Amino acid sequence: MNGAKYLVEGIAKCATLTSLNLNLYDNNIGKNGVKYLGERIAKCATLTSLILDLTRNTIGDNGAKYLAGGIAKCVTLISLNLNL
Repeated sequence: MNGAKYLVEGIAKCATLTSLNLNLYDNNIGKNGVKYLGERIAKCATLTSLILDLTRNTIGDNGAKYLAGGIAKCVTLISLNLNL
């Protein structure tokens, strides 16, 4: 979980980020890790393209809810590829 938190804190500092391709396949980030991911993605105000691979992670219903909530706040998002 802490690894995911540190990773997304760094991503959130990229104020002009427009495209993000993040492969977290088989990393056990869990619902708390994906919560941080959703919260920080929501702060990427210029994000237009997001490719996110969370295959083989156990994020559960709450993790999916947190992630969806964060992605929903990305009003500039045009392209989304999400692998769960």
